[in-house]
Amino acid sequence: MLSVANADGTTPNGSLIDEIVREGARRMLAAALEAEVNTYIAELADERDESGRRLVVRNGHHQPREVTTAAGTVEVKVPRVNDMRVDEQSGERKRFSSAILPPWCRKSPKTSEVLPLLYLYGLSTGDFVPALEQFLGSSAGLSPATVTRLTTQWQADHTAFQDRDLSATDYVYLWANGVHLRIRLEEAKAAVLVLMGVRADGTKELIAMTDGYRESSEAWAGLLRDCARRGMRAPVLAVGDGALGFWNALNEVFPDTRHQRCWVHKTANVLDALPKSAQPAAKPAVQEIYNAEDKEHATKAVRGFERAYQVKYPKVVKRITDDEDELLAFFDFPAEHWIHLRTTNPIESTFATVRLRTKVTKGAGSRAAALAMVFKLIESAQARWRAVNAPHLVALVRAGARFERGHLVERPEGHAA
Repeated sequence: MLSVANADGTTPNGSLIDEIVREGARRMLAAALEAEVNTYIAELADERDESGRRLVVRNGHHQPREVTTAAGTVEVKVPRVNDMRVDEQSGERKRFSSAILPPWCRKSPKTSEVLPLLYLYGLSTGDFVPALEQFLGSSAGLSPATVTRLTTQWQADHTAFQDRDLSATDYVYLWANGVHLRIRLEEAKAAVLVLMGVRADGTKELIAMTDGYRESSEAWAGLLRDCARRGMRAPVLAVGDGALGFWNALNEVFPDTRHQRCWVHKTANVLDALPKSAQPAAKPAVQEIYNAEDKEHATKAVRGFERAYQVKYPKVVKRITDDEDELLAFFDFPAEHWIHLRTTNPIESTFATVRLRTKVTKGAGSRAAALAMVFKLIESAQARWRAVNAPHLVALVRAGARFERGHLVERPEGHAA
């Protein structure tokens, strides 16, 4: 509700113009949140319990909270969703989280972050102006031609990023994953190949991002060869899922890099191969391996899993024993780094919002533009990534320090205590 203006155009809350802009921002944000929740519920309309009742329904609104936008501070009420579905792996209730206004958010994203997200949501260039006009308080500088120039510039930014010199940066740890996004990629089997690394100072950084068909060995090898050509050193340890394409490529390009298989992917792989009746007992048995206090106890936990399931499910047991060395490699590194090294979660968590909230878009969309938009979102998110635990130990890992049970036992020459 707008205030009554005085003769000079002011109100108790400032100028009438400012208040109109804030009210427009509030309404725009409220409409966007309602549309997001309605879409989420509609997509899950077929999810029902044994009695035929829907598992995902509206449930009023959360408590109002203030959010700072480009138009000023506005009060918003986020719609509440009652999601009664249960995650099969964790056993926990699933929760809806707004991509527009996450629970922790008290400040609107910059325009540089909003535009890529709108593109991935399927808005055409011409739709950007009405979508942002009220939110920003003005359409000045946001014509379709301006947005087109921005997207062209972002494609150029992505190209420059992919061509930059890597010789001055040392990536000690590497995460690799093929992320499948429902965006404007022409090939249904195309994936975004992502490399993230940890620099010698402990900070995380996006190394490279491109598209690759079926996550093939050749696609991964092409990306890794390009990084090597631009001066990238072989990482000490690489973390990835079980896709053979990446590991074959890594052996070709960086044969001295050690392998660490992602435990999140491996756990899902093992449980999916078991009947549902056996999964509740198997899951903690698997978790006991990677949560062990050291490599020795982890090896014992592997043998325990083998004894428990070898007779009935020998092929399932092989999924762990065949990759045992690669699954337990992280134990040879600092204990403070174990939580970072045993999964590809740094990539998964970064892409989660984009992957879960983007929709299938109709019509011809530029593959290069879509990749550029994803790149800009990750570039913005990168500013919020925190360093790994005990970042000072990363340089020691690169220097060849030896760790046992997660503790430093041999310091390289030239590295004082």
